[in-house]
Amino acid sequence: MTLGSLRWHPRLAWLAAGLLEGRRVGSAVTGLLAAALFQLEYSRNPPEATVSCAVDAVRLLGQPRAAGLINALLRRYLRERQSWQARMAHDAVAASAHPAWLLAALREAWPAHWPSIVSANNSAPPLTLRVDRSRCELEDFRARLGTLGMGATPVPGFPNALILERAVPVDELPGFAEGWVSVQDAGAQLAAPLLAVQTGQRVLDACAAPGGKTGALLEAADLAGVDIELTALDVDPQRLVRVGETLARLRRSARLVAADLQGDLQWWDGRRFDRILLDAPCSAVGVIRRHPDIKLLRRATDIAPLALEQERLLCRCLGLLSPGGRLLYSTCSVLPEENDRVVEAALKNTPDARVLPSASVLASLPAVSRVCTHGVQLLPGNAALTDGFYYACLTVA
Repeated sequence: MTLGSLRWHPRLAWLAAGLLEGRRVGSAVTGLLAAALFQLEYSRNPPEATVSCAVDAVRLLGQPRAAGLINALLRRYLRERQSWQARMAHDAVAASAHPAWLLAALREAWPAHWPSIVSANNSAPPLTLRVDRSRCELEDFRARLGTLGMGATPVPGFPNALILERAVPVDELPGFAEGWVSVQDAGAQLAAPLLAVQTGQRVLDACAAPGGKTGALLEAADLAGVDIELTALDVDPQRLVRVGETLARLRRSARLVAADLQGDLQWWDGRRFDRILLDAPCSAVGVIRRHPDIKLLRRATDIAPLALEQERLLCRCLGLLSPGGRLLYSTCSVLPEENDRVVEAALKNTPDARVLPSASVLASLPAVSRVCTHGVQLLPGNAALTDGFYYACLTVA
């Protein structure tokens, strides 16, 4: 109920406002009305049971005077459902279940693809696994899942990925506790092959928490038979604890550093890094299907400050990169303001930086990737069922 009410909230809020017709009620009552409308529209609950439970719930919220109103509004919606749905089709926010600012941004950035992005954002995501192929071949692990009644499908272009036909709790996955498998979207799994670590290299995971990509980098190095010196850095000490927990489960190790990448460099020994992964803080509008509360919490005014922070982080990381090294800039956004335009700004402010030739990068990318000016974009709703991710590879002279 919570996920569904959040996923469809712009539509449900529009319905609630229309039904209330200007009546003033508390936010708790409005939230309850939206949750009840979600059940009426999207669940298999008998409508009468939903209405009855909503009336009981509003009393439990300490709003007994609103019980009659909730009952009347929900019953009105059931009587007039077709009329409300027809009106909804003519309201962009209600029809798309996306806030107006985000819908406009998607239309501008992806004029041919925004409908599929919206559709994907409104769908439940698959449970995608990353198999540690240094310990178990993909097909062997898939067969092991099959013996437990868990069907799984490989993802073309993503050699470590399996999509489960039915989601299960992680502790039911064979080998999860031992680190054989992790839960990670296939799109996020591109970071390791794009960084292409080689033996003896110093590697920095600059915004490491919660550690999924950190673990994937170490697995990729082990699979390739190379030794790397990996530093996992994060500004939040508590989030860095999660990185340590992730690595402990994976039976991997790295140097963990709690520090502000934009602050002083006391944590740094002065030796530049051969590889840097900058998975930058972003709006996360590429992963809305996994975090539907983004629709409510994110604002249009958030994007410019985020882009400025991303540019600062990217420029700082370029200053830590060895000449001829490789920096991978990544976000889980589909907005050019956080992606290509950030790279463009960093290139202007770092004269010795350049984007790696596309041929050297595209060779390791699946067919669902879309080439941008400086990087590549995965859009939600693609054939590989990934979330939305952006990647750009840079180097310095």
